[in-house]
Amino acid sequence: MDVKDAVVVITGGGSGLGAASAQEFSRHGARAVLIDLPSSPAPDVLKTLERDGMFTPADVTSEAQVSEAIANAIAKFGSIHVLINCAGIAIGERTLGRQGPASLKRFSKVIEVNLIGTFNVTRLAAAEMAKNQPNQDGERGVIINTASVAAFEGQIGQAAYSASKGGVVAMTLPIARDLASIGVRVCTIAPGTFETPMFATLTEAAREALKANIPFPRRLGKASEYAMLARHIVENPMLNGETIRLDGALRMPPK
Repeated sequence: MDVKDAVVVITGGGSGLGAASAQEFSRHGARAVLIDLPSSPAPDVLKTLERDGMFTPADVTSEAQVSEAIANAIAKFGSIHVLINCAGIAIGERTLGRQGPASLKRFSKVIEVNLIGTFNVTRLAAAEMAKNQPNQDGERGVIINTASVAAFEGQIGQAAYSASKGGVVAMTLPIARDLASIGVRVCTIAPGTFETPMFATLTEAAREALKANIPFPRRLGKASEYAMLARHIVENPMLNGETIRLDGALRMPPK
């Protein structure tokens, strides 16, 4: 799919991987629609874009809010061609810790945002993509979800996060098969350790320890590198139903 003039909806677009994706696609001629919480810095991200875009706040777990956000995007730009799901949270907690069993409420919250939220936006965006006129390959849209290497090598305290991201990986192929008949491709990116707000609170010692586990390049990933891969997925019509690790050959240790 040609990125130029495409309308790209990005959840979690106010920071990190989502913000970098908005900047990357805008730089190549796309129009970015940022979906994030009202308190997010998405309005500031809009100011950095080279092409016109918009911010429409929504909680990805809310059917009503996401439906309204997508309707706002359609009202302004007429259609949606690409969806990039970057919204997510991480809560670390051992299954059994010093305070007793892990909180079921916190576990459920991570699943709700990372997995159910991803599916919620995917299904609603796909319904709009189905209305698009197909290109020469019969393609109407592209959906890119975000997992994590924790889907495969979850660390101590990552039961909830790993379960949520493992679910995103597991549903990639069936959703791609579901949407094949309307010409919508679906892929997932599984980043390793990246320079995002989620890692900004770590101590320098913790950051150095993370870098030491990455074979090459021995550094944290850049959000712009995620965005580059997202754009390539959109532009390469044979990428479908696949989860792509973006991790510098990292395999996460237990802790």
